[in-house]
Amino acid sequence: MSAVPTDLDPAGRGALEPGGMALHRQLFLVLRDQIVRGAFSPGSALPTEAALGVQYGVSRITVRRALQDLSDEGYLERRHGVGTFVLEQHGAPESAPLTVMDGLRKVQLETTVEVLAVEVRRPPNAVRASLGLTEINTDALFVLRVRRDKADGEPLMVSEAWLPERFASSVTERALRRKPLYQVLSDAGVSMGRVAQEITAELADPLRAHLLEMAIGAALLRINRFVFDQDQAPVQVHSLYLSPQRSRILMDIPAEHLDTATTGLVAHDLPRPEKVDGGSRRSSR
Repeated sequence: MSAVPTDLDPAGRGALEPGGMALHRQLFLVLRDQIVRGAFSPGSALPTEAALGVQYGVSRITVRRALQDLSDEGYLERRHGVGTFVLEQHGAPESAPLTVMDGLRKVQLETTVEVLAVEVRRPPNAVRASLGLTEINTDALFVLRVRRDKADGEPLMVSEAWLPERFASSVTERALRRKPLYQVLSDAGVSMGRVAQEITAELADPLRAHLLEMAIGAALLRINRFVFDQDQAPVQVHSLYLSPQRSRILMDIPAEHLDTATTGLVAHDLPRPEKVDGGSRRSSR
């Protein structure tokens, strides 16, 4: 599926595409973009559900779900028997969770989990190094999960974790269906210590595109977390893949920690791309 357009096609219909992202979510993004850009001014009325359905070629149920989502996020006010009206725009984004653990608990409460794989396999070299596995032929435990929105079942996050093989008896498919990974590890006697994190972006490969119900090659947010116990021993390498159309990453750094915090540090340390035959490739330098 191509990127969701924000304008009508020449025939006057909205260019929503079946398949991939749910139609109500596409319509949500189209209308939200128009509100943010000022196409609908604060206080103005939106077209009726029936008119929007005709305009975008979708059912009234689809329109109703999109409008309800916009209302829930504070973009619209729905007045029974009167119409749907645009509200004044949001101020600053809401604060980040007070702690990382608060954020993990919030995810647990708002999503359901689908455990797709829990198996011992050979890790990539970068993962092996991050876990402190010195032997090239050492295996590790791989965990693949998808988290879905409890409200509508949409996939929100693909979670890929690598752990030392010694956790295979504790981190099982059955355990992960009942509890999040951090709780399973805590039950196994792991006392969490430092967490290093990096945020980057990449294009969706076929597997992650399928799991997130989006187009192959679409942009993804990627969060890499390197988790250590209180003895500074590596516990897991955890990668989260999210759609920027549905998710955002929040950071809140107290003023007293500005001189010492590394959260949010921008690093320009990746290899420079080289121009080759009109394209580009990663430099080997």
